Amino acid sequence: MTLLEGRRPTDEGPEQDHAPGEGAEDVPFEEFVYVAPSDPRALPLLTELEREYNDRYGDIFGEPASEELNRYPEEEFLEPKGAFLLLLRDGVAIAGGAFKTYDERTTELKRIWASSEHRRQGLAKRVVIELEDESRRRGFTRSYLTTGPRQPEAVRLYLATGWTPLFDVTRPPEQVGIHGFAKSLTTEALDLPDIQSRHDADQAEFLAENPSFGAALEAGLEAGPGAALEARPAVDPEPVIEAVRTTDGSTS
Repeated sequence: MTLLEGRRPTDEGPEQDHAPGEGAEDVPFEEFVYVAPSDPRALPLLTELEREYNDRYGDIFGEPASEELNRYPEEEFLEPKGAFLLLLRDGVAIAGGAFKTYDERTTELKRIWASSEHRRQGLAKRVVIELEDESRRRGFTRSYLTTGPRQPEAVRLYLATGWTPLFDVTRPPEQVGIHGFAKSLTTEALDLPDIQSRHDADQAEFLAENPSFGAALEAGLEAGPGAALEARPAVDPEPVIEAVRTTDGSTS
């Protein structure tokens, strides 16, 4: 069985021995499926990513989310360079995510998503764990990701699942800007100085190329739609999108 289209049982509970439409009617059939980003089953993921991206960050970046979501060529998320994952429930995508190669030993997680109709079920956490496991299966030893300042639910998820923040957690999100995280995928400790220096260099390059980003972000958080999002109660543990724009200027 190839990795692309490969199916594995979900991480919670024993493997289900029935296919969709078989077995107990009240037990949904769930499976992880590795697909191409262009797979029709991924459309709900990408559609919701685009809507959420526009709602949260459209006042900062000044361009439609579709431009950013299509920045990377599809092969970046196909083996051997990367992976694009869907969590299907009775054949319908309810969560998903992806990774691409960051360097020879590091994957960069991207597009972590849970359907707005299926939040508070721990789906994003399961997706992150599966992507970590797949990174290990491919021989990578660490993972890296970034998330935006208007996604406090994503920050909470990564802090709660063992990811090391590459920023001062006491600083306001608009001062942090791009929130970086990293995690060792082996028993060895994370090489924090190395990944920290990589992240800092990427962010410095991004800010140098986009000098208006900081001012626009702070102004948007104070007076834009993101202000309300940032201030909402911390009750939804599911991140909508893993990162909106990375330090290389791309959407995550």
